Amino acid sequence: MEFNGVPIDDTYAEAFPIWISRVLITAATMDLAYTAAVEASGFATSCIGCTAECGVDTFVPAEETPDGRPGYSMLICNPSKKKLKEQLIERIGECILTAPTTAAFNGLPGAEEKIPVKLHFFGDGYEYQQKVGDRDCWAIPLMGGEFIIEEEYGAVKGVAGGNFFVMGENQMAALVGAQAASDAISGVEGAITSFPGGIVASGSKVGSKKYKFMNASTNEAYCPSLKGKVEDSKIPDGVNSVFEIVIDGVDAETVADAMGAGIRAACMIPGVKFISAGNYGGSLGPHQFQLKDLF
Repeated sequence: MEFNGVPIDDTYAEAFPIWISRVLITAATMDLAYTAAVEASGFATSCIGCTAECGVDTFVPAEETPDGRPGYSMLICNPSKKKLKEQLIERIGECILTAPTTAAFNGLPGAEEKIPVKLHFFGDGYEYQQKVGDRDCWAIPLMGGEFIIEEEYGAVKGVAGGNFFVMGENQMAALVGAQAASDAISGVEGAITSFPGGIVASGSKVGSKKYKFMNASTNEAYCPSLKGKVEDSKIPDGVNSVFEIVIDGVDAETVADAMGAGIRAACMIPGVKFISAGNYGGSLGPHQFQLKDLF
């Protein structure tokens, strides 16, 4: 099949389950809330080598937040619920509490699973409980004012690793296509692209053919510079650059919506020649997103 004249590979993206919490960060200004969300999302591209997968989810206007201030939500993802709790404590405590004028609220109040995040002890006994809207919160006195925090965060079993490949006639075409895809996905609530700028330059496969100690290694079948050098190259004619988009989301439907939005946006860019996706025969996870079903 094709979209806007760009062929879509008859294949599927393979993804796996992951625990996800959503933190709503508010602040005196939109920029301050965004800065805290970006800081709290640092060094969190892939659980292959990072302590979590994180990203800024969406802007939340003041009329939709508990304290009536503008905010941004972010997702924190980890395959282990125990490690997710650790990451909530560390990222809220080190990157949000420390940011000017911020407050932190549970972004998944309807989730059945709840994770306790006890940070009020930073108040050294001067902290106190208070209501913010309908939320039970703690107020922690700070030099810059007070840090308001909810201390229970919803957790859901989401999906990680939804993906697709943007293939271009040259590096710039593939890059602009990938950027358009990432921008489109940023508008899908409940989904993130955790890699730098939402784009993966170093798409990987599970394990390694040569180095058995590696959990992941370069996906040589999709490296344009190896076309003609490897037997299983999957680089079509006319393609000279490939970027991957990887998506985590609160559920499979959200990931599918994000993939569809991203692919449609990429296909509108001149020079994008082909769209494909990564799967590993079921060795990575149980979720399969057939590209043809996204349209």
